[in-house]
Amino acid sequence: MASFPDSINENEIGKAKFIGELLAPVAPFDQKSGRETWTVAFAPDGSYFAWSQGHRIVRLVPWSKCIKNFSMRKEERINGAGPRRLSRQGSDVALVPGEPREHTIDCGDIVWGLAFGSSVPEKQSRCVNIEWHRFKFGQDQLLLATGLNNGRIKIWDAYTGKLLLNLMDHTDIVRDLTFAPDGSLVLVSASRDKTLRVWDLKDDGNMVKVLRGHQNWVYCSAFSPDSSVLCSVGAGKSVFLWNMDKYTMIRKLEGHHNDVVSCEFSPDGALLATASYDTRVIVWDPHMGTVLLELGHLFPPPSPIFAGGANDRWVRSVAFCHDGQHIASITDDRLVRFWSIDEKSPQAVASLTNGLCCAFSTDGSVLAAGSRDGSVHFWSCPRSISSLQHLCRMALRRVLTTQQVYTLTIPQCMQDYLAYRSL
Repeated sequence: MASFPDSINENEIGKAKFIGELLAPVAPFDQKSGRETWTVAFAPDGSYFAWSQGHRIVRLVPWSKCIKNFSMRKEERINGAGPRRLSRQGSDVALVPGEPREHTIDCGDIVWGLAFGSSVPEKQSRCVNIEWHRFKFGQDQLLLATGLNNGRIKIWDAYTGKLLLNLMDHTDIVRDLTFAPDGSLVLVSASRDKTLRVWDLKDDGNMVKVLRGHQNWVYCSAFSPDSSVLCSVGAGKSVFLWNMDKYTMIRKLEGHHNDVVSCEFSPDGALLATASYDTRVIVWDPHMGTVLLELGHLFPPPSPIFAGGANDRWVRSVAFCHDGQHIASITDDRLVRFWSIDEKSPQAVASLTNGLCCAFSTDGSVLAAGSRDGSVHFWSCPRSISSLQHLCRMALRRVLTTQQVYTLTIPQCMQDYLAYRSL
């Protein structure tokens, strides 16, 4: 059994509920490098789960089938049957006509980034002067974008596994991909060539803009829920915020002491979580550029000199749950942590060796985490019934900036609550 680090008191923190795992096949004389699961992703409609299981392969599994398999294995363990694991070769449930099908896609090179995108017909291409397009993406179409080691981006039909587009302009590894959540099929790629590139898939994948400002590798990017702001982080201590209507930089957020490697907005767009090798996750107010909460993974907190160097608490990934109340982090100390935005200590922890990335399911009930051996592990998110106050706060913050909150004619304590200043 894995032991907990000094920063964790096992008696005071709950253990996250393990659901199941997906394992990559191990071939004879398999190389250790190239097997990593650098990214995992859930489809926006909850239909698919995808992960890069190493050696150029991306696997798409119908999420409902995946959950059903986990439930079946749990019942078998309770009844005394031997454990089974879902492997690449097979499925335990017969295919039902009309249901999403499982796919294994060979992308031709090591896969670093994954993202699902779906279209909303009324969201037109920004290139209004072109009337004819090679591709007309329908409302029921689900796309999967893969970022590769050779700098290319390949766009696939998630339902059929067919290659649709091959985007070429980056000169180094495409580390991360993210679609605008508004259904416009605008795709942003983050690369080790120090740039972010904006692509319009409704205009046959034409590149719209190159965003420059990072002095080193770009590791990750994330859209705000209304698609108006993009956050990007990389090999440097700054967090970049971009205006995606004008393609200009809004501001840099300063506060980390080491490379910033992961970022994600809260569902209402009022909070931004960033993860860094400095052993911390910082929760920001992106509208004001201020720090609201620091989630430390080492106690007592390290000095900036120690945090800025090599340490065994590098935070690899952060994810915001869709309930707006929980955050998950993956760290080099072999732990997955589940946090509440109302507390500075984890609500639950789980053991994970060599974790690299994580993402919450569309409904926020499950966390998926990928590791260096090409496998993915799943846990239940600590669930709590959201208060009416929190639900109202999220509804208001979807349409109000922090500055607008403080113009409301309400008591300051209510303003502070809406602005998440009471964290």
